[in-house]
Amino acid sequence: MPNTKPYNLIVIPDDEPVVLKNTTLADKVYELADKVEWHTTRPLTDDQTIELIKDADAVINIRGSVQFNKDVLSCCPNLKLISVWGTGVNHVDLEFAESKGIWVSNTPAYGAPYVAEQALALGLSVGRQIVSNHNRVVQGGWTAGYVNEFYNKTLGVIGTGAIGQRMIELGKALGMNVIAWTFNPTPERAAQYGISFVEFDDLLKNSDVISLHIPATSESVNLIDEREFKLMKDTCIVINTARGDVINQDALISALNNNTILGAGLDVFPQEPLPENHPLTTLTNVVISPHVGGMAEAATMKGLEMTIDNLQSFAEGKPLHVVAKGSDEHLG
Repeated sequence: MPNTKPYNLIVIPDDEPVVLKNTTLADKVYELADKVEWHTTRPLTDDQTIELIKDADAVINIRGSVQFNKDVLSCCPNLKLISVWGTGVNHVDLEFAESKGIWVSNTPAYGAPYVAEQALALGLSVGRQIVSNHNRVVQGGWTAGYVNEFYNKTLGVIGTGAIGQRMIELGKALGMNVIAWTFNPTPERAAQYGISFVEFDDLLKNSDVISLHIPATSESVNLIDEREFKLMKDTCIVINTARGDVINQDALISALNNNTILGAGLDVFPQEPLPENHPLTTLTNVVISPHVGGMAEAATMKGLEMTIDNLQSFAEGKPLHVVAKGSDEHLG
């Protein structure tokens, strides 16, 4: 009987914590390949990644901590497609992938409303001192004084893709004055979002809350560094649900320790998972979450379904959500 499955071997090297394997969507993965190798402990080194995916012709990438760099991709002669769950692809060497004929797809905007909600929750948690007040009450104490309101304050949104746009809406709903900065501002986009685009330094100087919604690229790595923190108000709250590399972590820790800013709400970090006893975990003016902004159940299922649909559409010769165009010989 002829082989009717489009892939020989699909490898999922990093389903940890498990989000895909135990769902009904997993059945669709098995329907696409003669063999599926599922790993629920993510590789921590390039050598481990290579060992898992070296024979694959398609990879489903769950976690952004796994690197698909030149060394890894050079050892995968059969690889046609990396289907990334998520929007960010800074952990994939896209240029080298294309040079090797490897296609890369992602799942843009699948979790935009949910990530924006996480950003707002983190910011409010810092401003309203939710965690510290909770701990104080549990320990037998009571209020320690004023909390910080968002109403009538200025929200500065950095990056106005799908998540940034939703954050703009949430800020307005709270009665905030919203300003924004992006790499490619236009009057048409400003009118569409109902905001004013401002110069980068002006946003830093004038915002009471700054929320980052920009991908980690060569242009945006360390976008917020020591100089930028010095421009901010000492009452400013910084929120990052984008990528950890957008903020220089040493500069952030210094700004928090020195009260250069009021506090930070963080869902992403340069190294994930966050190492034990990390300096950020010792600070009282930080609220931390483990990169869960897009992990609402509805968002997760939608994103995972898109990831699998990308595999199916590629096999049909009609690739979707392409971020790196590989060889046409691999299509269909």
